[in-house]
Amino acid sequence: MEDTFSNLATYGYIGLFLYSLGGGFVALIGAGVLSFIGEMDLSTSIAIAFMANALGDVLLFYMARYQKSMMMEGLRKHRRKLALAHVMMKKNGSWIILIQKFIYGIKTLIPIAIGLTKYDFKKFAIINVLSSGVWALVFGLGSYYSGSALVKFSEIIGDKPWIAPLILVFFGGALWLYMEKATKKK
Repeated sequence: MEDTFSNLATYGYIGLFLYSLGGGFVALIGAGVLSFIGEMDLSTSIAIAFMANALGDVLLFYMARYQKSMMMEGLRKHRRKLALAHVMMKKNGSWIILIQKFIYGIKTLIPIAIGLTKYDFKKFAIINVLSSGVWALVFGLGSYYSGSALVKFSEIIGDKPWIAPLILVFFGGALWLYMEKATKKK
């Protein structure tokens, strides 16, 4: 067990950075809980997740803006979801940059959709950095301060491992149903 915690202290921040490039709130929640039990540093974890999340969205925006043909080729199967992202952007304006950080399933599509428009890069970058800061603080501090409950929940899952697949199927099914409904042809 000590070896596992030693590895987390050594490689946990690297994993947090890589996972946070694409959203990574699960890794940040894990880092918050590990900070609660004293195995990672909370401020370092929040800072790393913040930087990686901001950088990841800027890279997606940049690639969509300047590598359109490559991006569109990879997004052929996701045209309806991309259209949903455009609709959400028109409906919510610049707020969608903050909102998308908290909605699993669209967090990578929104920066791409914005990059495909004529949205100002500087404006996107500023709002994205602020949104990444809010996102990192909410999930990092939230998981740290609810660390006791999350540790107890993980112990329950450890005792009754059949619960974890049920939870994953429930949330995965709910996300799938939402995306099917939201992107359905009318």
